[in-house]
Amino acid sequence: MTLRTRPPFRADHVGSFLRPAYLLEARERKAKGEITPAQLREVEDRAITEIVKFQADVGLQSITDGEFRRTYFHIDFLEQLGGVKTDIPVTIVRPDGSEELAPPVIRVIDKVRHAKNIQLADFQYLKGQVAALGLPALTPKVTIPSPTMLHFRGGRAGISKEAYPELDPVFYDDVARAYGQELQSLADAGCTYVQMDDTNMAYLCDEKMREAARQRGDDPNELPHRYAWFINKVVAHKPAGMTLAMHLCRGNFKSTHAAAGNYEPVAEALLSEMNLDAYFMEYDDDRSGDFRPLRFLKPGKTVVLGLVTTKFGQLERKDDLKRRIEEAAQYAPLEQLCLSPQCGFSSTVHGNNIAMEDQRRKLALVVETAREVWGSA
Repeated sequence: MTLRTRPPFRADHVGSFLRPAYLLEARERKAKGEITPAQLREVEDRAITEIVKFQADVGLQSITDGEFRRTYFHIDFLEQLGGVKTDIPVTIVRPDGSEELAPPVIRVIDKVRHAKNIQLADFQYLKGQVAALGLPALTPKVTIPSPTMLHFRGGRAGISKEAYPELDPVFYDDVARAYGQELQSLADAGCTYVQMDDTNMAYLCDEKMREAARQRGDDPNELPHRYAWFINKVVAHKPAGMTLAMHLCRGNFKSTHAAAGNYEPVAEALLSEMNLDAYFMEYDDDRSGDFRPLRFLKPGKTVVLGLVTTKFGQLERKDDLKRRIEEAAQYAPLEQLCLSPQCGFSSTVHGNNIAMEDQRRKLALVVETAREVWGSA
């Protein structure tokens, strides 16, 4: 089996990690006005230095900053785009006592533009910490929300008709250009690996979400193809030498989920029509269905199988993971597959209901399994 020298790697991960207690405390003090943003950033720097070493020690080749500077995986980025307005999400308590994060309101109130470099300073610090380890095989990875989130959550009603009397093509071109400028700023700083986190393609596998799309005037059968076309506009701006991946998420707030459903409704648009390099697909339980949708995977692309759950601490059995990888390989070549946890461990600052040590054990399991299946991690 070929050793992968560029991402995604045989053992990879989605990006976010549980925040240490001292970082959560510092964020609370910042919210109360007890420390300055600069002082909070110093604490974040310390935590990121530690999480970079943690990832290297466990055997991962792709290294993120754990999303330690964010409150929410998506809002913190999207609200920094010119022309975008976001509202803080609301926590809903379900009848069984579990909590769910109600989707935030994301509105386009003006022409979308790249008002500033959003992730550049964060990437530069991450790159420096990775370099300090002296391990050239490690690759810093940046995670950003998918551009489809500017459309799916509100549909046409969430996008200003004054700014965009018609969406096609001006709105999509503006968003793609803004994303392209962000990717270029990262590439100029040496970034070669970016992952876009997308809930919307996964939500379009869930009949409840599909019905909600119908109610606001969208066709859930047409949307996956439109989003493939939209994503390809972003890919057209991708700098040379950069791997651009997408993670499909069904919700990951405090160990809960928001959607379920087989990938079949979106598989062809996702795996055949999108010009992305890789896809991180959740497959940690029955919510995701079987592996048949992987038959649409085109040559040259990679699917990272999210077989290890980040929602609960119970450790998966290595033999079960190997069996499931074999099942997936019936529909897509083993050479085009990799392994990862199903999602991040802390998509929001709150974190999943899992212990720090379980986080380490699950990542170590991914690395060990990948080495035994593919001969490398």
